[in-house]
Amino acid sequence: KCRTGPLDIVFVIDSSRSVRPFEFETMRQFMIDIIGSLDVGPNATRVGVIQYSSQVQNIFSLKTFFTRADMEKAINSIVPLAQGTMTGLAIQYAMNVAFTTQEGARPLHKKIPRIAIIVTDGRPQDRVTEVATQARNAGIEIYAVGVQRADMNSLRAMASPPLEEHVFLVESFELIQQFGKQFQDKLCGVDMCVEQEHGCQHSCISIPGSFYCECNPGYKLNVDGRTCSPIDACADGRHGCQHQCVSARGSYSCRCRAGYYLNQDKRSCSLIDYCSFGNHSCQHECVSIPSGHYCRCRRGFTLQPDARSCRATDLCNGVDHGCEFKCVSTEGSYRCVCPEGQQLQADGKACSKCGAGHVDLVMVIDGSKSVRPQNFELVKQFVNRIVDLLEVSPHGTRVGLVQYSSRVRTEFPLNKYHSADEIKKAVMEVEYMEKGTMTGLALKHMVEHSFSELEGARPLSHNVPRIGLVFTDGRSQDDISEWARRAKESGIVMFAVGVGKAVEEELRAIASEPVEQHFSYSADFTTMTHLVENFKLNVCPEEGKGETEIRSPCECEALVQFQTNTVAILQSLTEKNILWARSLAQMTARLEDLEKQIATKK
Repeated sequence: KCRTGPLDIVFVIDSSRSVRPFEFETMRQFMIDIIGSLDVGPNATRVGVIQYSSQVQNIFSLKTFFTRADMEKAINSIVPLAQGTMTGLAIQYAMNVAFTTQEGARPLHKKIPRIAIIVTDGRPQDRVTEVATQARNAGIEIYAVGVQRADMNSLRAMASPPLEEHVFLVESFELIQQFGKQFQDKLCGVDMCVEQEHGCQHSCISIPGSFYCECNPGYKLNVDGRTCSPIDACADGRHGCQHQCVSARGSYSCRCRAGYYLNQDKRSCSLIDYCSFGNHSCQHECVSIPSGHYCRCRRGFTLQPDARSCRATDLCNGVDHGCEFKCVSTEGSYRCVCPEGQQLQADGKACSKCGAGHVDLVMVIDGSKSVRPQNFELVKQFVNRIVDLLEVSPHGTRVGLVQYSSRVRTEFPLNKYHSADEIKKAVMEVEYMEKGTMTGLALKHMVEHSFSELEGARPLSHNVPRIGLVFTDGRSQDDISEWARRAKESGIVMFAVGVGKAVEEELRAIASEPVEQHFSYSADFTTMTHLVENFKLNVCPEEGKGETEIRSPCECEALVQFQTNTVAILQSLTEKNILWARSLAQMTARLEDLEKQIATKK
């Protein structure tokens, strides 16, 4: 038996028509005899066989069989091709296919010799020199065996150096079996692991003319090529252990820190639930930690010195409760309250600015040319002061804005913005339209579109008040009566705000009943402050503590001015009367003096 270690051997057999049947039988026996001397197996020597003529046929590859019996059976089943002699094509196939790892060849880094044994009886019909050179450079050791008519020059062109050890010429097929016994000695050579001191720490692997060292599983070969070191399977960081990786002879295991246990995936860790053991004695809550457990009280309670029982605390004094008006302590908790006339908001802390509840508010503002750009900016400020009164949110008050002149434009619908800051920013970005004053068209747009559920109005079944506020500075150029009536009939509470040349009759037609509470007037854009207060008092009646303030279209400022002027005139007239009285008294006195002088002379 050949004891030099594992080999990858491929027989490349010529089955051209020049090889007669009985001669091919001797080639079969040659291969069987060589295989019989080898230690074959998946980790020992592997064998493959290909035959060629004008084409190449794979009989079995290096990964097909691992017993001599299976190989012998396959070799005895070969049917010769009996065509041409394309030796170069066969070498090309051996290099590109037979000696690949896909076909069973061991990787080159394992240093297992790759040996091709070419047996031919004639001159190749294709070129062999170049392809044989490529095969040798690829690490294939080629033995060239010629029989009878074989061309020696072709054999030498194919074989590996030294040629005297790799080129063989046999006179006849009858003598090839005798040659096979001599060839076995060439193939096996001396077992270098036995004949010399190899120095391998674990295992010595003999190859023709040399040897190499291998390590046991779980170890790696050091740079000296002889000694071995344990493989640290944790070092590459790909172990996937959540906590700790423990290396053990080429493998590893995961381990958890104290207070944790390893899950079924053998990688992740979970905290040991000490509270689940049922012996914690905590009055309220038990909290597991890696070192054990501790007791915790519910909010509003304080843990007692025994570290288990809890007692209620005054949370209003002990926490940042955030109540806007007043905090009221309850058992283990607290609640916020608001002053009379105000409501607690959804956050449970702040008090509403408008306690009347949530509304859907659409403001319709006049953008006609009579307003003028500088006054339009004051109108936007007026709108934002209205927004400041409201609690704007998706579930609270919603606000929409419409501008009109000769046409109508929705600046933003009820469902566009969800905070007062967003609305105020959008209002200040509204551009002035100019042109005519189509108030009736604006009312129609408000009824048909602005208060539709598509644009954010809540369904009537939700009982959320719908409020329309119309702001205008002059007489409408179209009829307003029909759509003002329809707006109120559809359940919209209408407020009318007039400035300057606004027509009182139209404002009253727009406003809901009682009219005096739903329309306001200001003579000048710069003095609209009281209009905001009017709206606040009527939408949020508790702000007026149950009293409703009604403003006359005549401004208070105008009345005061009129009163001041009247008083001034009266005072002027009084002063003149006093002067006349004094003059009259002086004239009377002079007349009396004259009369006395006349009487004396007489």
